[in-house]
Amino acid sequence: MITLPPIPLTSTEENPLNVTVSALELLPTVTRLHEQRWGYLVAITGIDEGAAANQITILYHFAHGATLLNLRLTIPRDNPIVPSLCSIIPAASFYERELREMFGVTITNTPNTDYLFLPDNWPTDIYPLRKDFQPEGVGA
Repeated sequence: MITLPPIPLTSTEENPLNVTVSALELLPTVTRLHEQRWGYLVAITGIDEGAAANQITILYHFAHGATLLNLRLTIPRDNPIVPSLCSIIPAASFYERELREMFGVTITNTPNTDYLFLPDNWPTDIYPLRKDFQPEGVGA
């Protein structure tokens, strides 16, 4: 498990605190932040590193006043799986749905897998925010 510095963490908007965690460390780390009443989840951002790198980076952005914390998680692009934060932070569902829909990340134990932005008949293996996305022919 990752060892976090004592709460409160300090950083500024210009210099956020970045902490790298594994998929196994994510829930215990977020649980600790929640138990310490440290800030709130601002967003979850996906970054496709491309097919050659075979990685997707996920940033979990937390804020506490002007202090910013980014939990950075890198997963294999060919088998992207992360646990849901919804048991700790129910509002994470919106961001998790977007991550699933746009990057093809499997979110385990998420309560809602409905599409947010794409039509219900969107092909299940085409992800618009991956670098190799080709819009030609989709929906034609």
